[in-house]
Amino acid sequence: MSSPVGKASALKMPEVAKIKSYLVNAVARDLESTPPSPEKYREEAYQRIIQIYNKTGVQLSETLRQQLFRDVFDDLIGYGPIQLLLDDPYITEVMVNGPKRVYVERQGKLVRTNVVFENNEHLIRVIERIVLPLGRRIDADSPMVDARLPDGSRVNAVIPPVAIDGPSLTIRKFARERLNVKQLIEFGTMTPQMAELLKACVVSRLNIVISGGTGSGKTTLLNVLSGYIPEDERIVTIEDAAELQLHQEHVVRLETKHANLDGGGVVSIRDLVRNALRMRPDRIVVGECRGGEALDMLQAMNTGHDGSLTTVHANSPRDALSRLETLTLMSGLDLPVKVVREQIAAAIDLIVQQTRLRDGTRRITQITEVLGMEGDTVVMSDLFKFEQTGVGDNGVILGQMKPTGIRPMFESRLEACGFKLSGEIFGVNVADMLSANRRQPRRNW
Repeated sequence: MSSPVGKASALKMPEVAKIKSYLVNAVARDLESTPPSPEKYREEAYQRIIQIYNKTGVQLSETLRQQLFRDVFDDLIGYGPIQLLLDDPYITEVMVNGPKRVYVERQGKLVRTNVVFENNEHLIRVIERIVLPLGRRIDADSPMVDARLPDGSRVNAVIPPVAIDGPSLTIRKFARERLNVKQLIEFGTMTPQMAELLKACVVSRLNIVISGGTGSGKTTLLNVLSGYIPEDERIVTIEDAAELQLHQEHVVRLETKHANLDGGGVVSIRDLVRNALRMRPDRIVVGECRGGEALDMLQAMNTGHDGSLTTVHANSPRDALSRLETLTLMSGLDLPVKVVREQIAAAIDLIVQQTRLRDGTRRITQITEVLGMEGDTVVMSDLFKFEQTGVGDNGVILGQMKPTGIRPMFESRLEACGFKLSGEIFGVNVADMLSANRRQPRRNW
């Protein structure tokens, strides 16, 4: 079946829409009166659609009939008109801005589709079908909900009165196959030299923060870097919605818990970070720091739990430090700003900036070392930086990631773990350095 992106569906014709509405209601009543066994529910539901359609005596073309059956089935069993979008492997995000405006992200670009819902009520029914089996509720008293589908996809829904122009639904699809370093290099996200450095940093137990905006690929990169953690280490992952796909054997996965219908039973990221410290972890991987748990994370990094990884929303490495500072102050403890900055400077070794460029591509645009404190300022040094050289055909961003020529201060820690990285990785030309040294005049002391 062709993709609904950019193509109109014959099922929008009024006559066919009436047939579809009749089938949905008739089959729903039939399934409710004589429900099939859970194992055969989907198969039996599809057969009953065909049986009830045949009883109507309506004659549609084979193509239109199959499309009608699929739409009725999606309305009854799946997620209605957007089910086809969720099944498309090339679509990474589905955004519903009211019943008549449905967008998707395909290969980094936002595209409006011709998929529509019948009305606000139809869209709300689909939202309820998504969230109710997950133990969540959405109504006028609780008009916003965050949830995770059984396949791991993240869902956010907002309905009136908060959503002024109609219900809104956003689904970030879960990647069924975990990307690896080789693929990120092929996509241009990083260079082989950067991959070699990052592998050495993870294995050598440096504390790493991945910084970036929404949809920039932070979680994907965190997943890849976490794959470098040795098999003989105990890893505890903490996430708001479980997305990480670690292949190591000794992994404990923790996920936050939202409030029950009575408003109690919340388990936050901060609760899980504190609990993880009692679980004898070798590594703590926090999907995202977005609140007071930043303080607990920094304290863990400073008290023997080195090699930890996390992500934070920020547009540059310097902004990432400011963001961590703000989040730490949200912990409720009245700490002086200088003390907070000292905690950050002592805890964080490396910041990796991930960016979604204007052309939709996702790249690492900076790798920055945190050196320490000078006065009240945290000192940093760029090891790699993306240099844009122009804009090509179709708005493609041209440029390359270049080493700055500065060797990191933590190089001795890498060497202690068996990683002796050549100076060329950091843009240092050893031959030129030796030549320069030979040209220096001798000094007589």
